[in-house]
Amino acid sequence: MRSTVRRFALLFALSTAALTSAHAQQKLKYPKTKADEIYDAVAKPAVPTTGLQGYADYLEQNQQYPTAALQNGKEGTVEVTFVVEKSGGISSIAVKNALDPALDAEAMRLIKGGPKWVPAENKGQKVRQRVTVPVSFRMPLGAGGPAPQMDANDSPAENKPADGPKVVKPEQPARPVGGTDAFFEWIQKNQKYPALARKKNIQGKVLVEFMVQPDGSLTDVKLVKRLGAGLDEEALRLIKAAPKWEPATYQGKPVRQKMVLPVLFTLL
Repeated sequence: MRSTVRRFALLFALSTAALTSAHAQQKLKYPKTKADEIYDAVAKPAVPTTGLQGYADYLEQNQQYPTAALQNGKEGTVEVTFVVEKSGGISSIAVKNALDPALDAEAMRLIKGGPKWVPAENKGQKVRQRVTVPVSFRMPLGAGGPAPQMDANDSPAENKPADGPKVVKPEQPARPVGGTDAFFEWIQKNQKYPALARKKNIQGKVLVEFMVQPDGSLTDVKLVKRLGAGLDEEALRLIKAAPKWEPATYQGKPVRQKMVLPVLFTLL
């Protein structure tokens, strides 16, 4: 439901920009086209080559929620501005409203790797146009800022409540050895796309929950969001076989931490 709302919000924003430009065409007399000028309002605005729905699908299916943002419970919308060149490529990519360093970087990565655009036109000629696209990030259910848990093996008895592990704020959250990018690169390199999913053209994200233990091992692996067609089983296999992490620390000691991460499946 949340992904549907997010996709609708993006389509509405893009459609509104197109309609606003078309409405302006009726009221404004556009100046003579200049070769290198960047336009905000044009007679025929730029649109993705995949169409609005296809572009929204691309953003949703290729989004990799940054580990740091998941750990800190960060979510929201990043507005990315860029110039659609006369060739259909994009340039001058920048974040219009900084939200969170990790989310800002992921939004820019998505826009940079996106499909080409059909360039804008003014006075019957192709022109450069400045475009702003909102990229929304919504925390998956069950991933609201996981905190380390100290149990009998991790903390002194006097620090433990009688009814279970003590939940604490980490000095350093758990993180993949080598960084998040290296972890997702390992996932993509070792991923075996299930034949059934490939045959049915199924792609998207499987959300997997797991516990990072004090020794860095990943245990208690289970699914939070499923896709089916063998993709769920492959996501579980990848996380169970993944390299160890650097554990979360509290008062200088390693502690357990629950994590929820997306495993992305994309057909080439």
